Amino acid sequence: MHIARYLHDGEPRYGIMEADGLHRLAGSPFVGIERTGVVDALQASRLLCPIEAPRLFGIGLNYVDHIRESGSSTPEIPLVFMKPSTAAIGPGEPIVYPLEGQEVHFEAELAVVIGRRGRRIERADALDHVLGYTCANDVSERVIQKAEMQQGALVLCKGFDSFCPLGPTIATGLDPRDLRIGARVNGKQRQSSSTSDLLFSVADLVAYLSTALTLLPGDVILTGTPSGVGPVKPGDVVEIEVEGVGVLENPVVAER
Repeated sequence: MHIARYLHDGEPRYGIMEADGLHRLAGSPFVGIERTGVVDALQASRLLCPIEAPRLFGIGLNYVDHIRESGSSTPEIPLVFMKPSTAAIGPGEPIVYPLEGQEVHFEAELAVVIGRRGRRIERADALDHVLGYTCANDVSERVIQKAEMQQGALVLCKGFDSFCPLGPTIATGLDPRDLRIGARVNGKQRQSSSTSDLLFSVADLVAYLSTALTLLPGDVILTGTPSGVGPVKPGDVVEIEVEGVGVLENPVVAER
């Protein structure tokens, strides 16, 4: 099932995306899946960020090949950071290359969407708290990142407005242990990997985060990026693809 958040007749709605259109839901999928019987045409709708103003938890250095590529030490526990909710944008919306930007990189990621509240969740029960999965692009400004990391921080480098595209939909019923994931810039393949290369699995991350905080419906966990990250510039188009989810496409534009 592919759950979409979309704009139709000036109103944001949730629906199930199927071949004949968007089957409108009565309310939020985080409350329950109740179809209204109304089908909205895809061509008369615009896909939005799948979650409105989500809490965004990022994980660094979580693909074995990427750890090797970066020359970093293997983390003993998940390397966690957060991105502000204002970083989240939807499919087709522009990634804004900021005035302060010197080296902005794309990062393809599998994003986990929490569907059920929980604290101190057992690893064996972790996936029961997941509604589904979507594509994410953990956009990062590397010059600022290097300066921040020297002070033990990861905030502005990953927190600019528009630095977390999500979408196109939330896919349910997937096994996150071995999904193909990749990125293309202007049609050229830049990343190609599988979630089987994750150091800490989705279940590991849900359980770990919930030891300290209550996970809420609509929370998003970015699970890390594989090897092959690289720069983008205004005028580029970035595509993030996750098997079973689809393709998230966003143009890059210069801040005016």
